[in-house]
Amino acid sequence: MARKITDACINCGACEPECPNEAIAAGDEYYVIDADKCDECADKDEAQCVSVCPVADEAIVKA
Repeated sequence: MARKITDACINCGACEPECPNEAIAAGDEYYVIDADKCDECADKDEAQCVSVCPVADEAIVKA
C-alpha cells in the first residue's frame, strides 16, 4: 500500500527530505508521491512524511 498527497497540501516541502525512498517530489500544484516507491515506511512506526506534515490528516492519505 502507498500514501498519496491530496490537494490539501500547502506546499511547505517538509515531507520531501523525510522520505527514505525518495518517493516524494514537487508536482505542478502540490507535492506528489510515486506509489511504486512508497512503502509507507514499513520499517517505522509511522510514515515519515505524515510525521512532519502540518496538515497530514487532510493532505497525506492512504492511496
